[in-house]
Amino acid sequence: MREPTPLRRQIGRQAIPRSTAGLGLVELMVVVTIISMLMAVAMPSYQRVQRKARAAALINDFRVFTAVLQARTHEAGSWPDETAAGVVPALINKDDIQLNSWIRPPAIGGQFDWESNQMHGGVRYRAALALVDTTDAPLVEDLVLYQEIDAALDDGNLTTGSFRLGENNCLLFILEP
Repeated sequence: MREPTPLRRQIGRQAIPRSTAGLGLVELMVVVTIISMLMAVAMPSYQRVQRKARAAALINDFRVFTAVLQARTHEAGSWPDETAAGVVPALINKDDIQLNSWIRPPAIGGQFDWESNQMHGGVRYRAALALVDTTDAPLVEDLVLYQEIDAALDDGNLTTGSFRLGENNCLLFILEP
């Protein structure tokens, strides 16, 4: 009985044995090309989802901080004094919010800053919550993201309403004009 001979192919005059296990270079390149095409299609969707998640997290922070500040101000009778970026206003304590959520940089960078009787763009505001750019936490400058946040919180226009761009492109949520 004769043994089966392995599959062979001819290159020039040499007989090279061919392996039936594993992938050849062409097959590997096809797989890599398909995976890269799938990534190219999926990446914009992933970035949109990531942008919406950042916007939702920041919107939630603004709403929570605003509700706590308004409630504490109603009890105290006046807005708290001005604080530096990242410093929690005097009326807020650990029972109201997780203080770490005020101190840590939010999803788009920057630091929360309590503004009391401050000027922005030539207009004085009695009370505003700002998100400012700091050296430790640079603020991501993304106007499309800012407009998405403005559409959820206010009127969708960054130059009017209670949510707008302040001086030095800080985000400003006005509680009392």
